[in-house]
Order: sequence, then C-alpha cells, then structure tokens
Amino acid sequence: MSARYLKKVLKEQEEQQQLLKSDSQQLNDVHDDSDSSPPRTNPFQLLLDDDDDQPDELENADEPVQMKSTAQTLPPPNRKSKKKKKKGKDGSNSTKDTSGKSIDEILHSLSMDAKSSSRQDASTNAKAENTRAPSNLMKQQTSSILYVDPKFLRPESELRRIFGSDVVRSFESSSSSGSSRQVRGGRRGGHIPRKTFLVSPSAHWPRWDGSLSMELLETKNGQHFFKYVHTSSYSQAQRAFEAAKAIHDLNGIASILVYHPYHIESLITIAEVLKFSGEHQSSADAIAKCLYALECAWHPMFSPMHGSCQLKYSHDTNRPLFSVLFTHMQNMDRRGCHRSALEVCKLLLSLDPEDPMGAMFCIDYFSLRAEEYSWLERFSEEYRSDNSLWLFPNFSYSLAICRFYLERESCTDSTPEENEKSTSSDLMKQALMLHPLVLKKLVAKAPLKDPAWTKILMHKFFGSAQAGGPSLEHLIEIYVERSYILWRLPDLQILLRDTAQLVTETLQRDGSDAKDWACVRKETFSSERNEYSHLLVSEFSNSVPTMPPDELRDFMIDPRMAQAVVGDGDHGANPEVAARAPREVMNRNGLVVFLESILPWVDYGENEDNHLDGNNRDED
Repeated sequence: MSARYLKKVLKEQEEQQQLLKSDSQQLNDVHDDSDSSPPRTNPFQLLLDDDDDQPDELENADEPVQMKSTAQTLPPPNRKSKKKKKKGKDGSNSTKDTSGKSIDEILHSLSMDAKSSSRQDASTNAKAENTRAPSNLMKQQTSSILYVDPKFLRPESELRRIFGSDVVRSFESSSSSGSSRQVRGGRRGGHIPRKTFLVSPSAHWPRWDGSLSMELLETKNGQHFFKYVHTSSYSQAQRAFEAAKAIHDLNGIASILVYHPYHIESLITIAEVLKFSGEHQSSADAIAKCLYALECAWHPMFSPMHGSCQLKYSHDTNRPLFSVLFTHMQNMDRRGCHRSALEVCKLLLSLDPEDPMGAMFCIDYFSLRAEEYSWLERFSEEYRSDNSLWLFPNFSYSLAICRFYLERESCTDSTPEENEKSTSSDLMKQALMLHPLVLKKLVAKAPLKDPAWTKILMHKFFGSAQAGGPSLEHLIEIYVERSYILWRLPDLQILLRDTAQLVTETLQRDGSDAKDWACVRKETFSSERNEYSHLLVSEFSNSVPTMPPDELRDFMIDPRMAQAVVGDGDHGANPEVAARAPREVMNRNGLVVFLESILPWVDYGENEDNHLDGNNRDED
C-alpha cells in the first residue's frame, strides 16, 4: 500500500469519528424529544462535502475505495446545514417542542379544553332553562305522565304475553289462511304495507292512496298544533258519502269504498253496521283500516307519543281520529288487552286536553284492569295542578281500589312514603261520603247479593241518596256502567261492605259530616245543566246493543225500494193505498214487473185478486 493512500484513509477516519460524535449527540436530542425516526440523507452528499475541502484528492484513481468506505458508515449532514441549524436553533426550539409532544398529551389538552367549554355552555344553558322552567314545568309533567309506550300499543303483543306466542301464531295462521283464500284469485306478489304504531296492517289491504295529509298550524309554548287536510279526491268522496248518508243508502256507501278504500267516514259507517250485525271481527278490521290511513297521513313532525303534539277537536277534519281511537280502545278492551287500551286512552287525552271523548272517565278503569296502580296515583297527583281529580266519582272510588292493591303489594316492605298516605279504608270512606248514590247503583248493577246490603241501604244516607245535579248524575251513570264489573271481586266487595257499615255507624253518632260532604258535592258540580251530555252512557258499556231487524233493514236494502217497504207496512192501516197497488202494475213493461217481483222486499200482495173478486161480486 502506498503512503499517500494510507495517509488519506487515516485522515478520513478521523474526520468521520468527529462527525459521528456530533451526529450522535444531535440524534440523542431528537430521540429524547420525539419518537420520530431520524431523517435519512443522501450518501452522495459526502462527495460534495469532500469536493469543497480536498479537490486534489478527488482527481486520483482510488475514488471507488473512497465510495466503499463512506458507504459503510452513516453519512453526516453537511456543514452548511449545521451553520443554518445553529442560526435557526433558537427559532426552531418552539416547533421542536410542539412537534415533540406525544399524541396522548395533545388529546388530553384538547379534551380539557372541550370540557371547560362544555361546562361553560352547560352553565349558560342551565341559566336559560331555569328562567323558562316555572312556565313549562306543569306542561312537562303532563306530557311525561301521558307518555305513550309504543311497545304496548299493539294488542298482538299483549296477547302474546297473556296466551303465549304459539297460541297467537296458530290463530294468526288460521285467520291468514282464510284471508288468502279470499284473495287467491287476485294478483300475486302484493305490496308490502307500511309499518305503523297503532295497528299491524294486513298484507291484503289496498295500497295507501295518499288521499289524506296533515299540516302544521302553529307552535305555542312547546306544543305543536296540527290539522288533517283532505285532497280533492277525498273531498269528492266525502260529498258522495253525505249524499248516500242522507237517504240511508248503505249500498252507495259501500260503492264509495270500491274507488276510495280509505275513506274514513265510510269505513266507520260500515264498522257500525257490522258491529250491530254481530260481525265484531270484521268491524274491528274496518276500524283498523281507518287507523292505518290516519297514521299514514301524519306530518313528519307529528309525534303524539311524547305528548307534545295536539289535534284540536274543533276542526272537523280531526274528529274522525278521535272517534276511531275511542272505538279501537273499546275493541281492545273486549279482547282483554287492557294495557293497550290504556295506552290508547292516554293518547286520546294528550291529543286534546279538553277531552271531547271522555277519556278521563275510563282511564282509571283501564289502569286498574292493567294493574298499573302506581301510575294511576301519579296521574291523579300530576295531571291537574289543583289536585281535583279525586272529586269525580270514578277517581274517588278507583283511587281507593288502587290503594287497596298497593297495600297488598307493600305489606312486606313498607316505606315511610307509603305510611304517610291515606289507607284504602279512609279513601273508600271519603268516596262513600262524597258520592253515596254510587253505592246504591252498584248494588243494583253488579249485583251485590249479600244480605248485609239490605241493612246498609235501609239507612237514609244511602237509601235516599241523590246526585244533586244533572252533571254529577250523568257521571255516576257512566262510572257504574263502565266499572261495575270490578266490584264483582270478593275482596273489593268486603272492602266496600265494611267501609259502608263504618259510615253508617259514624253517621248515627254524628250526622254533621254528611252535610259537609253535601256542600262539597254541590259546590263542585254546581251547574244546573248537564255539562257532559255529549258523552253517551252506552259508549262506555261492555255490552254491544243489536239493532232490531226492521231498523237494520233500512241500511241493507236499496233506498229506492224503501218507500215500497213503507207502503207495504201501511197496507193494513190504509185500505185505499192497498187498493192502489195493482194500479201501479198496469201500463208497465211486463219484464220490469217480473224482475221487481223477484226481489224479496217487493210484495204486490193478494190485493189484486181480492179486489177483482169484489168487483165481480158487485157486478153480479
């Protein structure tokens, strides 16, 4: 090896060791500040650095050896960049500090900032809500107590809980097979109906035609007010319905449903006729179709389950929904789905607080049948700010029953709050003192056949009890008709009998309490007219009245033949009319007369023969 080449290699190694020491210090600083990898530099940069310092040596033929030695070690950064880094070291420290922070520290600082800002926003929102709270507190309580649980709305779910899924599934399969036979000749591959909350639509129902819609009227105090709107086709069907209804043309109403299958008024009329005819399942199906159509027309903002949306009964287009919901509630009660009926009753009461359908006078019955005792107590305390629900006859007796069952449930673990409340005996005594006429009517309606009731009713307080006003008497009739079946339970009969005997004993010692309760009753129901005359007692009954055949015949026959039916009924009373009947046949087309004679309600009678025989005798 030449001396020149050896000298060159040694000098090069010394420079590389110095550069490696300086580079290792910089790399250690970078690794301590951040976890990022060191920047990679171009190995040919060393050639440029050596070109500046030793231009003569690069001219030698030993250049490949130099490339090999430099490639074995990491190349240091150039000196010019070192000078620039030293000049900008103070300015780059801040960037190194921020970039050197870990991701967890940055996220932690951001979360702390977000928490502080959210706390500030929450404090400002809380202040704003506290200012609005006094005005909206009562409305929030009312909407919360009337919250409708969608999972309890459908009677099918309640039937599965009562009878089991297998029983309900077998019944649905048998009913669906019958319906499939009815539509077997139709087109296959029918549409899939929309999913709704109130009812479960059947697959063979017609497609929703969009003939109804709903519009938002206004928003006031957090309540949204809506109204149903009729399209032009629905208005045309409504006019045809009114014309057919005026002449009792059931055939005309049925023909409307052929072209407008979701005309609400026509479906309600058909449902009423089917109910009076004894076809209760078909009547319930027609009501379900009404609910399906009315729900399909809901506004996107209409969410009545939370109690923040209202439909005023004063609008004529909204009234069918109230009547259909009330009928649907009664149908579910007859099927034994009392919890579903309770949810529909809450929905009725939340749609219009003025309660046009009288949901207030049956909501206690459904809650007792559904065993929702705690909810009924909450409802009586929170629904009205004046806490006056207990003055109504239905609530005065139902709250006593409610307390009776709650005492049974909490007999093992009684809480201080339960001990502070009045007992069921006290509440029953209060109800008997306030409304003694209820006892007299319950004994006759239930009926209560215990011999002790005879002695109790002989007391003048119960035997000569009077309502004191037409409004209260009407409400008592509604309560007895609605809830008399509850008092057939032996436990409730014992409670009522023992409390009634206690009342008679108390009044024998001091009769001043009776006068005080009479004053409360008179002050509460002071109106001289019946304020609840729009509520029919028959609408709150479990029994379904059947129309006599003569009355039902007016719906079923052709109205153009109704006058002939009336004329036939008057034949015996008016002989002159009977004598004119054969004259209507004269000078008429014989084929038309023959076709009319086939109809069962057309009867020409035997007046023609008798009349001709009488004329022959006169001529003789």
